[in-house]
Amino acid sequence: MKFLSQYDKDSKAPIIDYPPVKFHKFSSDSFQAGIEEHQIDGIFVKVYSPEKTLADCFKFRNKIGMDIVLEALKLYKTRMTFDHKKIMKYAKICRVDRVMLPYLEASI
Repeated sequence: MKFLSQYDKDSKAPIIDYPPVKFHKFSSDSFQAGIEEHQIDGIFVKVYSPEKTLADCFKFRNKIGMDIVLEALKLYKTRMTFDHKKIMKYAKICRVDRVMLPYLEASI
């Protein structure tokens, strides 16, 4: 199993022996957009919002496969209140708005 991680293009990718991780550079805007802070077992953890994660899935659709992208969209629709404006906000930041729009329109 490989993991996918991201880092700001202005910083250096970390060197990790295990687990196998593939790193991708993100622009500062894309890297910082959609970060939420949640408390898990008393520890504050920063994670991306579901809408930003969905935009990232579309951005890396050729690396992760459209089956995973469509499954992510399906899970988003069943677990979250569908927020078209929020999704499109992150889609524009990730520069996948034109790619995502037909899938979002079909989902409404």
